[in-house]
Amino acid sequence: MPSELIINVTSQETRIALLENGVPTELFIERQSGRGTGGNIYKGKVVRVLPGMQSAFVDIGLSRSAFLYVTDVYDDSDDLELMMGGARSDEDLGEEKDLVAARYSSQIEDVLHEGQEVIVQVSKEPLGSKGARVTAYISLPGHYLVLMPTVDHVGVSRRIENEVERKRLKEIVSRSKPPGVGFILRTASEGKTEEDLSMDMNFLLKLWEKIQHKRVSAPAPSVIHSDLDICLRALRDLYTKDLEKVVVDSEREYRAILEFVETFMPQLKHSIELYDADEPILDAYGIEVEISRAMGRKVWLKSGGYIVIEETEALTAIDVNTGKYVGKGNLEDTILRTNLDAVKEIAYQLRLRNIGGIIIIDFIDMAKEGGRERVFHALKEALKKDRARTNILRISELGLVEMTRKRSRENLSRVLCETCPYCEGRGIIKSKTTLCFEIFREIQREAMNVPSNVISVSLHPAVADFLYEEERYVVEELENRLKKKIIIKVKSDFHQEEYEIESS
Repeated sequence: MPSELIINVTSQETRIALLENGVPTELFIERQSGRGTGGNIYKGKVVRVLPGMQSAFVDIGLSRSAFLYVTDVYDDSDDLELMMGGARSDEDLGEEKDLVAARYSSQIEDVLHEGQEVIVQVSKEPLGSKGARVTAYISLPGHYLVLMPTVDHVGVSRRIENEVERKRLKEIVSRSKPPGVGFILRTASEGKTEEDLSMDMNFLLKLWEKIQHKRVSAPAPSVIHSDLDICLRALRDLYTKDLEKVVVDSEREYRAILEFVETFMPQLKHSIELYDADEPILDAYGIEVEISRAMGRKVWLKSGGYIVIEETEALTAIDVNTGKYVGKGNLEDTILRTNLDAVKEIAYQLRLRNIGGIIIIDFIDMAKEGGRERVFHALKEALKKDRARTNILRISELGLVEMTRKRSRENLSRVLCETCPYCEGRGIIKSKTTLCFEIFREIQREAMNVPSNVISVSLHPAVADFLYEEERYVVEELENRLKKKIIIKVKSDFHQEEYEIESS
């Protein structure tokens, strides 16, 4: 399907939207104060080895130490061949290493020790309270190829389905590459000539040679190779034959993009446009509205139903409801129609919000097995457009789908939002009724422990109003029973759940 890249650049942040058929499907946001580290290569120092977790913490110069798992430092050639044999896509690099984890027998303490210097690459950026995950399996992505300097293997992206083309591409690279290194042919390599592939290969090999020279003299910890900036990285990683246009609103970035495409993808040169209209670029393409929509819990469906998306630290739960949709036939048809409508929106929201990890989808219960199968297959089909790797289990009898989606960077809500300082991330606070009852119990405890005849209660204005209006008779009852005067003091700077009880 036709796609466009819309790039908004300011001095504070860069925002990039991938549009498919005019609809934003992926968003990338990078701020100057928090530039991404994904793909960067570091010379690090092992600061702690954890035999019980078969992992190590590596200081790479970031605020938190990076996490290095034992399979990411393994170097046995037989297992590497098994590991990379299934790596048919550049999107799957790194994931395939988990396939041999069960076979792996070496211990982390046998291959790493504290103080040891290591060359590692960030495979997953810091997420929440976790540090970056790093790997010793270096991969350098180009436009058509991904260089794997530590693995002697040639693979082809799974998105290239034509077996004749896969064989042709693999033969070209196999006879051109130096011994001892490996390459993955990216989706963009489909149909390209040997000259195109050789040019990309030579560039990546020279880049790796430069990195090797730098690591000799670089101190630990330090960065010895930074990936491209977000604009050029988006062009490199999102370019396909369907990309029709790249629109950018910064003249400086426009020139940088032109220089990049003239070198690496000249066929795209005439598709680069400088946006100079008065209306903000993301407003003009309807992207700001979608960003705001992606911040909400509830998303309405075209049928009148809706989905609710709840993100937690452990997983993301998605609930499907019929909402305003009452259907025109029987109940089962109404439920099936709502679930199928929800499938498209769920697949879209997962990409737009970049939700990863464990995902539980609670579809409306369907009595018929045929309906459950239709919804399951519709979900699998909708997720085929997703570049992130997904794994889906069949719908259970309770109407639940369990799935995972590869997570390599922060999701949209973590980038754009912060934990509410008022509710501290719970999403709820105690009701005024609950707070009043707590206060009454605390007054009784205070009255038992002190001889004073006056008890003062300081609390939030909203709770004070509720107490005066709804619970005044309880206050009077307490005063009569305890033989003490209760004075209410309003504190406008208090949190709604905050109160203080004092005797005087």
